[in-house]
Amino acid sequence: MTFQDLADLPNVTVLVNAKNPWQIIEAAYTSDLLSDVMANAPDNSVLITLQAHKNTVACASLAGIAVILLTGNHTAPPDMLEAARAQGVGILSARENQFQISVMVGTLLHKQP
Repeated sequence: MTFQDLADLPNVTVLVNAKNPWQIIEAAYTSDLLSDVMANAPDNSVLITLQAHKNTVACASLAGIAVILLTGNHTAPPDMLEAARAQGVGILSARENQFQISVMVGTLLHKQP
């Protein structure tokens, strides 16, 4: 799965392009507790969360997360967008809630060869 695959999901909006939109994303992690994300999210994954602030980008960068997928139509404030661009972390926003988008991303992950 790639950033572009995630961006092509229904009701998903690109807020910040990934550094490499064709990079293979190997896993997904859903959590709103940033300490949990730092301790448990796999490298090269997409973080599914409603935490829309720049600390989420810092956490993603430290944890090796490639993409942040905000849920529930949350958008990112300007300082979060700026941090994501500086760190090379892609940000997407989805209309769906965390469960719904997690199912969609899981389905996409399992379709990969």
